[in-house]
Amino acid sequence: MKIIKAVVGVLRNESGQLLIAKRQDHQFMAGFWELPGGKIEDGETTEETIIRELNEELGIKVNALNLHQTMQHTYADRTVELCIYNIDQYQNTPLGIEGQQIAWASVQELHNYQLLPTMKAFIDSITLPNKYWITPSSNHQDEAWMKKFDEKMTQDISLIQLRSKTTLDNQFITELHNKCQQHSIKLLINTIDKSFKESYCDGWHITTNEMLNLKSRPCTDDKILGASTHNLNEALKAQELGADFVVISPVQATKTHPDTVPLGWNAAIEVVSKLNIPVYFLGGMGLNDLDRTLKIGAQGIAGVSAF
Repeated sequence: MKIIKAVVGVLRNESGQLLIAKRQDHQFMAGFWELPGGKIEDGETTEETIIRELNEELGIKVNALNLHQTMQHTYADRTVELCIYNIDQYQNTPLGIEGQQIAWASVQELHNYQLLPTMKAFIDSITLPNKYWITPSSNHQDEAWMKKFDEKMTQDISLIQLRSKTTLDNQFITELHNKCQQHSIKLLINTIDKSFKESYCDGWHITTNEMLNLKSRPCTDDKILGASTHNLNEALKAQELGADFVVISPVQATKTHPDTVPLGWNAAIEVVSKLNIPVYFLGGMGLNDLDRTLKIGAQGIAGVSAF
């Protein structure tokens, strides 16, 4: 099977819309929409390639860029290794110089286009936040628990996992979801009796055991599915299952599980490098670890008491 190495660029206009291009009739996956870019030529670095390709395809001059994400996707007859770059500054107005159709679209509007398979993981990476708060798993209706939950409504949090080791009343979860909706926060359910049919949530988070026992994605694509993992093999299994993101843990030693040997940064970095979907780091993480986490390509950090 042949391996294709390619790069694409993320261009945004003043309205925050993304530039996408339609693959032409003579190209592989003709008619599908993608981020603009092209194949790496012999002797080129990935940065040199994206600068050249965007100039040839769109007529723009790239002044500043940074690596957003790497991924690998296998088709029936080829494997594509892809580098995705944020194009932070560029000159000239993008045009379809090679005859390709181009369009500006918001993230929400992207779903109206027939997108290449690699686009879903990219969309997840730009829509998911860099912090993922996990609620304490017990005493949910205690005053202290509710106070902590309410505090998150006005903090810089936009994704919450409702974790519980016991059955929770549906009305209680509905009330929490309503609070989250009022503050544009997504609520994922991780309860022992989740059915994946609950309407009072934005998705679900599954445990490692649940993930390993599932044969296919248990929910529709319009819902978010996160998965807990503890090593590379489990993370790859979650990706194969169709999870939108994984949490890998414990990256560092934790006070709550002092006898558990942490994975360490190198093992966590390997997970990020092998997966296409976003990866959150959990375990001994604090806000002071966020910048380092982002620089190595992870989506961000998760925690109960980290923030």
